[in-house]
Amino acid sequence: MMNSVIHSGTGVVVRKASRFLFTSRKFCNGSIGGDVTNNGIEEPMKVTWESSEMDCGFEKEEHDEKISIRRRFLDSAKLGASRVLDTLQQDCPGFNTKSALDELDVTISGLLVREVLVGILRTLSYDNKTRCAKLAYKFFVWCGAQESFRHTANCYHLLMKIFAECGEYKAMCRLIDEMIKDGYPTTARTFNLLICTCGEAGLAREVVEQFIKSKTFNYRPFKHSYNAILHSLLGVKQYKLIDWVCEQMLEDGFSPDVLTYNIVMFANFRLGKTDRLYRLLDEMVKDGFSPDLYTYNILLHHLATGNKPLAALNLLNHMREVGVEPGVIHFTTLVDGLSRAGKLEACQYFMDEMVKVGCTPDVVCYTVMITGYISGGELEKAEEMFKEMTEKGQLPNVFTYNSLIRGFCMAGKFKEACSLLKEMESRGCNPNFVVYSTLVNNLRNAGKLLEAHEVVKDMVEKGHYAHLLSKLKKYRRS
Repeated sequence: MMNSVIHSGTGVVVRKASRFLFTSRKFCNGSIGGDVTNNGIEEPMKVTWESSEMDCGFEKEEHDEKISIRRRFLDSAKLGASRVLDTLQQDCPGFNTKSALDELDVTISGLLVREVLVGILRTLSYDNKTRCAKLAYKFFVWCGAQESFRHTANCYHLLMKIFAECGEYKAMCRLIDEMIKDGYPTTARTFNLLICTCGEAGLAREVVEQFIKSKTFNYRPFKHSYNAILHSLLGVKQYKLIDWVCEQMLEDGFSPDVLTYNIVMFANFRLGKTDRLYRLLDEMVKDGFSPDLYTYNILLHHLATGNKPLAALNLLNHMREVGVEPGVIHFTTLVDGLSRAGKLEACQYFMDEMVKVGCTPDVVCYTVMITGYISGGELEKAEEMFKEMTEKGQLPNVFTYNSLIRGFCMAGKFKEACSLLKEMESRGCNPNFVVYSTLVNNLRNAGKLLEAHEVVKDMVEKGHYAHLLSKLKKYRRS
C-alpha cells in the first residue's frame, strides 16, 4: 500500500550522513555556538584567595605547583622529541639507531611519541617519504620495546597517518594486525584512516575483510561491528562496498535493522540504482521494520532529483497519515533536489509549504535555495532570499556567502563580491579556501589581476591557507 502511494507521489541515513545535502549545517551550528560562548555568556566570577582573610595561600601554592609540574613535563617531552628527531636524522647504513636512541636516556611518554611522529609528518615530502616511513616505524618499535611504556591507540593512528602519506598501504594493514594482536581497540578512526587511503589504491575490500575477521571493530551506538563498518563506509563514500558487506553480514548470521536498510538504500541511491530503493523498502516492511525519518528522506531526495514534485507531495502527505511528521530536513531535501533539477518554482512552493506547517527554514535550507537561484541565473531572487534569512535571524554561513559571492562574480559585480568577503569576516564568519578560490579565480578570469592580488595578499596576511597558494589558478608568488 505504502509502496504504491510513494510511486504515485531521497537523502540521509543518520544526521552525520546529511553531508550529501550540505555540510554547512555542522559548520553553522559550530559558529553560532562560538558566538554564544564568546559574546553571550558572562565569564564566571573570579574568586581570588587574596580577598579572603582566612586564606593561608596553601591552595594557590598547590595550584601553581601543579601548573609548574605540567609545564616541566611538556617542556621535557618537547626537548626529548627534538633530541630523538635529531638522532633519527643521523640514520644511515652503519649507524646503530637503536643504540643511539638508548643513549639519549629520554623519558618515553605518549606525548613524546606524539611530538616525534608529528615532527616526522611535518618534514615529509615526496622525495623523503620512504625514509620517513622507515624512521617512524623504527622509532615506534623502539618505544614499544621499553618496559615502562605501552603505545596508545592514538600512537598507532599517527603511525598509520604517516604510512598513509607515504603510500605504504600494506604497512598500514600490517599495523592493524599488530593492533588487534596486542588487544588494542579498532575504532571508527582506525577504519576511516585505512579505508580513505587504501580505497584510493584499490585495496578497500581487503581492509574491510580484515575488519570483519577481527570481530573487535565495535563502537557505540552500533549494536554490532557490521553496522559500524557499514556506517563508516557511508561516511567515506565507499558505496560500492556496502552491498557486499551486507551480504557478508547475512552470511555471518546477523539480521539487518532499520539502520542497515537505510544505509543500503542510501548507497544504492548514490550509485544511481534507484530501482532497488522500493524493493529494499518492501523487504524492510516484510522484516517488520517501519520506515523512519531517514528512510523517507532518502525517498524524497530520489523523487526530487527525479523531478517528481507531485509524487514528493504525495509522500509528504503519506508520512503525516502514518504519524511521521515531516521536518525541516525533509523540506530542505526537496528544495535541494528540485533546485538541482532546475525546478525553482517548485522549490519556492515547498519553502512556503514548510512555513505553513510550522517548520522554520534554517540556514541550510536558505543556502540551498540561494544556491539554486544562483545556478539558475536569478541573482536578484538570491539576494532577496539572503535578505529574508538575515531578517528572520538566520546567520549566513561560509557556504551561503560562497554561493552569493559566486553569483556576484557570474554577474560581473566584483565590487559587491569583494564587499561580501569583508562583510562575512566582520560577522565572524571566516572564509574558507573555496571562498578565496572562487573570488580570486573569477577576478583573474575577468582580467582584474590587481584586485585578485589584493585578495590573496589579505588571505596570506591573515594567516589563512598560505600552504594552498599554488592551487589558486594562475597564481604565482611575487
